[in-house]
Amino acid sequence: MIIDFHTHTFPQTLAKRAVDKLAKSARAKNYLDGTAEALCRSMAQAGIDYSVLLPVATKPEQQEDINRLAADINAHSDETGLFSFGGIHPENTNYRQILRDCRQNGIPGIKLHPIFQQTPIDDIRYLRIIECACENQLIILVHAGYDISHPDWDYSSVPRICAILDRLTPDKFVLAHMGGWQNWDAVASEIAGRDVWLDTSFSLLPIAPAPGTVRTQEEAPPLGRELFLRIVREHGADRILFGTDSPWSPQLQTINALKASGLTGQELNAILGENGAKLLSISQ
Repeated sequence: MIIDFHTHTFPQTLAKRAVDKLAKSARAKNYLDGTAEALCRSMAQAGIDYSVLLPVATKPEQQEDINRLAADINAHSDETGLFSFGGIHPENTNYRQILRDCRQNGIPGIKLHPIFQQTPIDDIRYLRIIECACENQLIILVHAGYDISHPDWDYSSVPRICAILDRLTPDKFVLAHMGGWQNWDAVASEIAGRDVWLDTSFSLLPIAPAPGTVRTQEEAPPLGRELFLRIVREHGADRILFGTDSPWSPQLQTINALKASGLTGQELNAILGENGAKLLSISQ
């Protein structure tokens, strides 16, 4: 079984505008058009059984529509292979009800993006949301590290994440981008071995520039093979999740990069699907 634990799609009517805007902001190529149909075709090509969709509420009022759509997607997961997390914004004062509703409506987790939501991850509002999400047995997946569109914003840097882990003990806490995009030395020294999950999204492959833009690999180099293996083995392959950040990284090529990374067969199987199935409670 292969599970891509970190993907994004948009409603058909919004996909082109949303993807074009994000590609321009990040100066990064999109490999798919942002629709669920394109993602499902990519999954079939790559041999992926399930993909997890991670919507982000960039405004407090967006969570209602996001979570309604997520519940509908999850009602058809057996047919489509798509699971959707829910959205919540740090300014949602009714966060307790939102999180209870997520749990009751079959939404397995929430996505937090401190940079897009313009709030440091160690802000008290996030701490309350994380604590309440844990009480509702929800997975919490956080954009970790810096962001390609805002490379100087430290809203989700390793020190801020460690400040949370020193105060709370979330048991289903996933740090995207191998624990901290462009912050991987700190991940190796400060996060590896702690009681969290890491996903591999947007970390293993070079970033291709969007058409009409220029981007050199030196601006944001990928996570090198040696450091990747060090983090995996110090943290434990049983707490690493395969993720791509599709449409921003190609699914098949990311799988091939994992296969060529030097992982053992047992480590590879765990990362590609066994760990994700455990976290999502999917029978294998």
